[in-house]
Amino acid sequence: MALVLNEDEQMLRDTAEGFMADKAPVKALRTLRDTKDTDGIDRALWAEMSEMGFAGVLIDEEHGGVAMGHMAAGLIAEQMGRNLTASPFLSTAVLAATALSKAGSAAQKSEWLPKIASGETLMTLAVDEGRKHNPKNIDMRAERSGNGFKLSGSKAMVVDGHIADHIIVAANTGEGVTLFLVDAKTKGLTTNRTDMIDSRNAARLEFDNVEVNSDAVIGEVDGGMDALNAALNAGRAIVGAELVGASHQAFHDTVGYIRERKQFGVEVGRFQALQHRASHLYSEIELARSAMLAALTALDGDAPDAAMAVAMAKAKIGSVAKLASQEGVQMHGGVGMTDEYDIGLYMKRIRVLQELFGDAAYHMEQIAQARGF
Repeated sequence: MALVLNEDEQMLRDTAEGFMADKAPVKALRTLRDTKDTDGIDRALWAEMSEMGFAGVLIDEEHGGVAMGHMAAGLIAEQMGRNLTASPFLSTAVLAATALSKAGSAAQKSEWLPKIASGETLMTLAVDEGRKHNPKNIDMRAERSGNGFKLSGSKAMVVDGHIADHIIVAANTGEGVTLFLVDAKTKGLTTNRTDMIDSRNAARLEFDNVEVNSDAVIGEVDGGMDALNAALNAGRAIVGAELVGASHQAFHDTVGYIRERKQFGVEVGRFQALQHRASHLYSEIELARSAMLAALTALDGDAPDAAMAVAMAKAKIGSVAKLASQEGVQMHGGVGMTDEYDIGLYMKRIRVLQELFGDAAYHMEQIAQARGF
């Protein structure tokens, strides 16, 4: 497996790097946070990202996308991680687009994928219900009612849930899990925005006998787990890519700081203890990037062990990102705990992404079970 970018991938990475740094730097997140923006994203920015083809990166050309694959999506997300870019890329362009592409009917694909690719529609995936990620334990019920279903239950940590136009909901239908496409304005659906530590968007959704017709089913009734797993694995890999980007920038900012900060008249970056810690962190981040590239390559190649590659990547990258943020704050010293420096923003974002779609312990458990332990 080659872990080196080809010419097209390098060009995409450079394009995304320049775009995010120019259009969506860290100060843009600060503005959204400090103004208490009701959306939590810049819709004009998302429109520009859609024009760049970013929204349709995982959508085939037949439905208005550019079909560049998971590697391309990961390279975009990595640059978003470096700049702490707030956008519905993960929820809409990755999670929703994957679920619809994998299991949507011809009519559903024709109607919704072009709208996702163009940036016209915001969509997300609602899976988790408790305090920890556990897609195998879905309590939300969908019971047959007339020619459709009634959905009852709650969903937590729904990325971009309060701004989504439609929500793909995973519900228990008795003999398995079924995915439903639900209009966010449907009667009986209550959305509560969650105040996240990383100043990003998430919501808690309450379903009180929400009625949908049979056309809302994505795929087969009781047969939605394959599409759900595909969407989650794509999401985990892209979250991993964002974590790599955030880790890299946290490291870059920290090294820049210790090269300038002086103690006893000497730059603290000259102290051997900090040099050793920085060298170790650099090596770990490079290993994390290799794990990211391996997972994205496996997904693009539809490899039999793609799920395991994603699990290993999410576990490794999450642990490395935590180390990067902690070391960054410590090497900054007391000012690392203030809002004046960006390192604290990276720590907060990394902490949330660690948990999203399973932390390191969750994924190591999945690997152990798959190997018979």
